[in-house]
This record gives sequence, C-alpha cells and structure tokens, in this order.
Amino acid sequence: MADIEAESLARSLTERSPAGIAEQVRELIAAGVLSAGMRLPTVRDVATEIGVSVGTVAQAWALLREGGLVETRRRGGTRIIEGRGPLAGEFSGWAGVDLLYCSPDPSLLPPLDEPMSKALKQPGINAWGREHMVADLQRELQKLLTDQPREFITVSSGTEALWLATRAVAESGDLIAVEEPASPGYLSVLQSMGLRAVGVAVDEHGPLPERLAEALEAGAVAFVHSPQGAFSDRHVLTPQRGLALEGTLQAHPHVVIIEDDPLGPLAPPEVPSLDALFPERTLRVLGFERAFGMDLRTSALAGPRKLVQACLRHRSGGVASNSRLLQHALVEMLRDPVVSHRITSARGHYAIRRGLALEAFEAAGLPARAGEHSWAVWVEVPDERSAALALSGQGVVVDVGSGSFVTELPTGLLRLSAAQLPEDDAVLADLAQLVSRAASGALDEATFV
Repeated sequence: MADIEAESLARSLTERSPAGIAEQVRELIAAGVLSAGMRLPTVRDVATEIGVSVGTVAQAWALLREGGLVETRRRGGTRIIEGRGPLAGEFSGWAGVDLLYCSPDPSLLPPLDEPMSKALKQPGINAWGREHMVADLQRELQKLLTDQPREFITVSSGTEALWLATRAVAESGDLIAVEEPASPGYLSVLQSMGLRAVGVAVDEHGPLPERLAEALEAGAVAFVHSPQGAFSDRHVLTPQRGLALEGTLQAHPHVVIIEDDPLGPLAPPEVPSLDALFPERTLRVLGFERAFGMDLRTSALAGPRKLVQACLRHRSGGVASNSRLLQHALVEMLRDPVVSHRITSARGHYAIRRGLALEAFEAAGLPARAGEHSWAVWVEVPDERSAALALSGQGVVVDVGSGSFVTELPTGLLRLSAAQLPEDDAVLADLAQLVSRAASGALDEATFV
C-alpha cells in the first residue's frame, strides 16, 4: 500500500496545535483517505511542511497512538493501524447499541478534560449567588441565533428546556399543536402535564400550512416543532415553507412557537427558524447533550424576556441554576476549533450511518425513510407492536412509531435510532433481515414466564 508524502498530508492540515493536527489526521483515517498499513511521513518532514516545531508533530503522533490509530516501530516508522475509532472493531452484538433513545455514539463525543480544566480557572467560580447564564456563554449562543434581542437561561438538558417551555405557555387542559413525528417521549410528557395534543403533518419541506391552520383554529395555544427535523421521517424546514407558515401564524397572534433543537452544533447551520419572523413569541430550545455528552448538563432556553422568565419560575420556583463551571466548560467547547472539527466529523459519521441503514432496509425489501438530518430511521411494518416485541427477543430494542404520532397511522412503523449503528454493510444487512423476519411474523415473539 502506498505511503503518503509530507507535502500531500500537509495540504489537509490547517490546524497547528498537537490536538488539532491529531484530530485532522483522525478525520482523514475515518474518511478512508488514510487507511490501515499506510506509513505517515516523519515528524520532521511534516513539521517542515506546515511550519511548526518537531515537538508539536511528535505530540500529535503521540495522541494518535493513545487513540489506537497508529503505531510507531523503530525501523518501520509510524503506520496507520486498525484503530479503536468509530469505524473499527469487531461487532459484539446489539445489546450494546442504542436503537431506542437516539443517544449519541460515545466514541464521537469530544473529551471534556481540557474544557473542564480551563473552566476551573475562570473568575467567579464558587462566587456566592446564581447566574442563570454567564456572559461568555450568552455571547457564544447569540452567534448561533438570529440577530434578535432575547433573554437566555441555562438548564440541565434539552428535555428539561422543552418541558419548561411547554409548562410556561400552557395550563392543564390546553391544546398543543405538535409537528409529527414528535420528539421521542414528548407526547407522553404532554399527557403527564394534563395537556392535549393535535398533530401537524409534514412533507419534505416542513409542516403543512393547512394542517397547522386547522390545529390553531381548534384552539392550540402553542406550536412545537423541530426545524432541523432531528427525528423526522422526511423533512427539514425550508425557507419557502417557513414563509408559507408566516400567514397562518400571523392569523393567530397569541400562539407561542416553541422550536426544539436537540442536536445543537450537530444540526446543519443553514436551517431557517421561525424566530426570524416572530421573535416576540418564539422560545428556542438549544440542546447540547447529543453533541457534547450528558454529563456537561448544560443546555439553553432563549426567547423574549416575558416567556423566558415564565420558564425560569417553573424551574424549582426560580431558585435553581446551572453550575458556572459547566457553563464555562460549554463556552470552551463552543470556541475550540478542534472540537469544531470533531463535531463536523461526527456529523459526517451520523449521516453515513443513516444512509447505510436506509440502503440495507431497501435491499431487504422494507419501506424505510428518514429526514435529511434525522437521527431516526422509520421502517414500515404491518404490525409494529408484534414486530418490536419479536425483535426484543433477539436483543434488538426499538420503538413503535405510534408513540410519536397523534394522528392514527395507515401502517405500522418502527423507529430505530441511527446514531450508534455500526458502519458495516454486512452487520446492517443482518439487522434489516431481522426486522424483515419480525415484520412477517417469522421471528418468535419474546415470552416472559
């Protein structure tokens, strides 16, 4: 196998820190540009080409060794090996793969040690009193949103933020318009609050204006949707559809818009927001746990002061606040170019997994679909409950689609989380065959004695 020359490798290296160089080489390995057996150039040659010290490149190579991506031999130089990254390793069964909760792949999460270390050195740590959002974090989040005046608070997760936003705008018995399919578990949350739901159907471009109009005319006090289509079976909101929804929402000026963004930095940045049209009545839910992990425990709510303050009052009576330490760690994550590279790489892996899964189901003769950026793959089956039960007996735990729809479905649906799927055609083909057999009744259902 041909080795790579320093000049060629240097063209792909824009970072100049050890961590940045290592991360970009890791991306090249994940993309298949660098493959197992290829020898990397010497540290001296790479250092000369990109204008850094030999020690900087040596540290980058050391990080790659620690990650199990390369090995260095005394006479053979440094070579790419079959690493322990997201593409490597023998598949050990479905018990360790989340197909239910749409949780991220732990191997694609940026490490927290450096951001936490930097956060500990920030002024104000352990100061007495509460800061619902530190100034540095507000500045970073403002860059991610449309240029509108708004208030910000931090909460422990996107799920909590969505709960607070809903609680702040609705009372028991109220009707909530919900884009279908809804985020996993959200319909159950509404039920537990004593709220009613009316579904708003979508097509490939977003919510259908006529369906939203019907829901609002029925008395809905809020409209909950995800412009990025984080778990959608077909859509991402387009600018044209956003404008088409404007007239419908203008006719109902008291309806609050709740925009749920559970993917955070993993979502495509170009997706439009109704916030640009209705800043005075839009609450934005910004989730970071799928990008940075659950233990960062810091997501955000943004919107007009009156609505955000209402959310805050429902959070332990307004006395709860997020740790400044965790807030500053999130700031470091959002500012770090190496983390940004990792997020871009992770987004690519999740897209690959979604695409491979759809291909596998198609090859197995199963109708399957997913939105362009969705973390969920939806598979049509005649009887979703019996299929899901049969699969659970094989250690494959998936969700039934009806739990995400208010409207009765014409066919059964299974929802499979794609984020942790192996990037292995053969393994995914086996999964598709399992689902096919479960759908046809050829798998024995699980029994409990």
